[in-house]
Amino acid sequence: MVSSNKMEKTVVVRLDRAYQHPIYGKTVRESNKVKAHDEVGCDIGDTVEIMETKPISREKRWRVVRIIEKVK
Repeated sequence: MVSSNKMEKTVVVRLDRAYQHPIYGKTVRESNKVKAHDEVGCDIGDTVEIMETKPISREKRWRVVRIIEKVK
């Protein structure tokens, strides 16, 4: 999910992950933020598919492949 699009041709994507704790069994939610190269034109809240690529800049190692779900 796109959380920021304030830069030119760059979006910040939040990657959500849920798993069960190995000892206690409780569902734990984690999220990471990565910067992705955006040629498609995403908006905040869009669900996107990203792909790992060679380094584009100091922090960008991902690029947006397509928009799965557009925010209304």
